[in-house]
Amino acid sequence: MANIVQTFKNIFKIEELRQRILFTIGILVVVRIGAYISLPGVDVVALQSSTNGDANTLLGLYDLFVGGALSNAAIFALGIMPYISASIVLQLAAIVMPQIQKMQRDGEDGRRKINQYTRYLTVLIAALQAWGISIKIASGGQGVVPFDGIGFTITSIIILTSGTIFLMWLGEQITDRGLGNGISLIIFIGIIARLPSAIGQEYQLIQANSRLWIVDVIMAGMLVFIIAAVILATQGARRIPVQYAKRVVGKKTYGGTTQYIPLRVNTAGVMPIIFAQSVLFIPNTVLSFFPDSPGLASVARIFSEQSFVYAFMYGIVIVFFTYFYTAIVFNPKEVAENMKKQGGFIPGIRPGKPTADYIENILTKITLPGSIFLALIAILPTFIQNVLAVPPGFASFFGGTSLLIIVGVALDTLQQIESYLLMRHYDGFMKSGKIKGRANVGAGGF
Repeated sequence: MANIVQTFKNIFKIEELRQRILFTIGILVVVRIGAYISLPGVDVVALQSSTNGDANTLLGLYDLFVGGALSNAAIFALGIMPYISASIVLQLAAIVMPQIQKMQRDGEDGRRKINQYTRYLTVLIAALQAWGISIKIASGGQGVVPFDGIGFTITSIIILTSGTIFLMWLGEQITDRGLGNGISLIIFIGIIARLPSAIGQEYQLIQANSRLWIVDVIMAGMLVFIIAAVILATQGARRIPVQYAKRVVGKKTYGGTTQYIPLRVNTAGVMPIIFAQSVLFIPNTVLSFFPDSPGLASVARIFSEQSFVYAFMYGIVIVFFTYFYTAIVFNPKEVAENMKKQGGFIPGIRPGKPTADYIENILTKITLPGSIFLALIAILPTFIQNVLAVPPGFASFFGGTSLLIIVGVALDTLQQIESYLLMRHYDGFMKSGKIKGRANVGAGGF
């Protein structure tokens, strides 16, 4: 305990690190303030009372990532999600568009072009989503938007799109002048912002004798165990040794060393769960337009989060998307080609195609337990909600996207602080060296 206190003292002894921490906190405060400034002409109380049933829909998932800004009809209601969507679209487009593949290989110049295209696409996606949200708000019921019309729609589109652009700029400022990946931290603070109210709901249940305190003690123990498992899966990797041949250039000798390619157990990060949730929310969203049909109502019950069929399908879809997204973000053939150009080889494996096949075979094997783990983590909140009667807001912190993002971003931020401490010859948080490498949250740091 004394070592941890001393480490925190050391953090504020380093002027640059102290400034970066305070700058990051200041930006995140601005982000949270924007989540409570509602759009002009919207009655937030009337809107929230009309959207109580959206918690288990795609809009409910979206509202989780933006820290409740959507349910508040705030100027940051879109959050940073259009930027994430644009990044994913460009990653998927790289599979079929050689121009984007070429930009990815062009180093810093290509990365700058991709970032510029991502910003343009973000504005387009944000404008379309803002249009849809303005329609959703206006259709919330009588009194939600007293002065509904084309003026409200245009104003909402401009404000919501500008809010996303401003958040994107704030994220870049955190990345340049603060701690870690700014986009990830903005999503992180949005999820964490709901934790106090979730704990408050649990406390009210205990006060009303609707919950035994021993149940919360058991859940606290479960949460510690789950977080430890998530850290293990997030940081777990299979290291493949790569030997580089010696090269003599002039009077200097290069190479002759052994390095390692770390193949992560969870290469895809949190993206398979997001894809799977989006896909499985579609049937319920479509069926909600036909509330008077008994046959469709029975189908809707099958796709509800409480059903065994939903949990089974959810797990299968996550496993599929884990393999799919891993194939997108990690190309064994490209790794093998780069290794061959640099004079590297895996001991006992011929360079070229045999190396690519070897890496792909290992990646396929370690992705299976990673995908099954992701499926279990994704289903866990529903299990806790149904078996222990935990409110959905609190149950979401026991697994799924919320926990994976929280753990991943927290590890990444700690490692940023750790690097500053070690550069100034201070002891860090992770002196044992058991936690190494950067956390992989997903596309673009997410």
